[in-house]
Formats: sequence, structure tokens, C-alpha cells
Amino acid sequence: MQIKENMVEDVAIITLKGDLIGEPETTKIREKVRSLITDDIKKVVIDLADVAYINSTGLGSLISVLTTLRNAGGDLKLSRVGEKIKSIFVITQLIKVFDTHETVERSVAAFKK
Repeated sequence: MQIKENMVEDVAIITLKGDLIGEPETTKIREKVRSLITDDIKKVVIDLADVAYINSTGLGSLISVLTTLRNAGGDLKLSRVGEKIKSIFVITQLIKVFDTHETVERSVAAFKK
């Protein structure tokens, strides 16, 4: 799992590449978000375009990141969610929990509304 960070104004964009299925990847994502919050960055977009597979551990880490950000007064948007992952979100009803967008740009714009 590769994790890249990019900033667009006051929004951190975290791009993931690989499978989101367990340790140490899930810990790295949670630590990345905690470090952003420490730097007073509380608006985060996670780009899932290059994530081919996610399991329950990966879903749990996304829920953890969302909870951590909201508890800090921030929020999380997901962008470019592939069909396989989107179907898992639908089955688990997490599609109602996560704010998903077709593009990174739309996710960033959603913070301005």
C-alpha cells in the first residue's frame, strides 16, 4: 500500500494505491490522519481510485478515520470509489455513512458548501 499526500488549499488529499486489507496499511492511514489533525488540517479526501480490494479491516480503518476527524471538528470525503468497493459499501450500508464523490475535485468542492 502506497500513501501519498497532497494539499489543495486547506484540504488534505490522501491517495491510496494497493489493497486495503490489514496491518500495517490500516495503521499508516490512521496515523497519517492523526498527524494531519495535529497540524490543524481537519478536511480530508481519500482517493480510492487505485484501491482494488478492501476487506472488513480496511472498512474499519475508514470508519475510524471518519470518527477521528469528526471528533476533531473535521470531516472525510471519499473520491473515485471503484465499482467493487462501492458494492461493498452498498451491501454494508456504509454508502449512507460516507460522503462519496466521482472526482477528487468534487470532493474538495464539497467542503466549500
